[in-house]
Amino acid sequence: MSLFSRRSLICSAFFVGLLPTSLLAADKPKEIRLDWATYNPVSMVLKEQGLLEKEFAKDGIAIRWVQTLGSNKALEFLNASSIDFGSTAGSAALLAKINGNPIKSIYVFSRPEWTALVTRKDSAIRTVADLKGKRVAVTRGTDPHIFLVRALLDAGLTEKDITPVLLQHPDGKTALIRGDVDAWAGLDPMMAQAEVEDGAKLFYRNPAANTWGILNVREEFLKDHPDLVRRVLAVYEEARKYSLANYAEEKRVFIAATKLPEAVVDKQLKERTELTHSRIGAPQRDSILAAGLALQQAGVIKADVDVKAAVDSLIDDRWVTVTN
Repeated sequence: MSLFSRRSLICSAFFVGLLPTSLLAADKPKEIRLDWATYNPVSMVLKEQGLLEKEFAKDGIAIRWVQTLGSNKALEFLNASSIDFGSTAGSAALLAKINGNPIKSIYVFSRPEWTALVTRKDSAIRTVADLKGKRVAVTRGTDPHIFLVRALLDAGLTEKDITPVLLQHPDGKTALIRGDVDAWAGLDPMMAQAEVEDGAKLFYRNPAANTWGILNVREEFLKDHPDLVRRVLAVYEEARKYSLANYAEEKRVFIAATKLPEAVVDKQLKERTELTHSRIGAPQRDSILAAGLALQQAGVIKADVDVKAAVDSLIDDRWVTVTN
């Protein structure tokens, strides 16, 4: 190396050392992409009020919203880098993580009872055991799917004892009411709509087996833009607290987005959605771990997978310090 080259290298290193660390980090993105979902009412309020748009306007960062119809879609979009933040059930995020999806779970948007096993009002199905040999609509990779697997396991059955009919959640509800399937692993608000409008029966419920509503972020985005992640979550918190304190407004936003009647919306939001949590911690970790171990027992997760280590790798609890 010539003397000139050595001097240039030394000078470059010197000036780099003087640069603010913010200039050395990855360039700020032109947009932040988030999902909104009817199973995440906080996201709907956040989108409708334009809070993130206001927060990042001064940075010249646009906000792009993408609707997701289930955890499986949110996780597909995260894996494809189509969104940066995605709403899922905790158990669905764990399955995706085990299968190589590079995500971190960083925030709680709700404690829901958003899934149950559903049949028609005139059905003879009364228990999970009655599902043997029956056609059951289900969306793979979602909390309703995992809920179904665990329910079958507790009844001494497996998915081999039923005929799974793979449909996205809205289509599963339609198939049930139309009589194309015998039962459905339901998801709100479609499940609440089936109850209110069609007299559908929730023949198996277990609130504790509904894993939490979790916001996930792409690992690469978290690594490159930790300051932006903190700001996104701070605004998410603003929307969650607003929703908690202003039910009428939360309900208005929900109805405007879904066009569902008040009775359906009240059933989901008042009866089966709790918005009093935000920080991801021990309760969520325990719930997700229990689901993972049950899925491993059922053969959905391979026997050689360290489920606890996967949960530890999934959850990153550094980003929210408030708890209410």
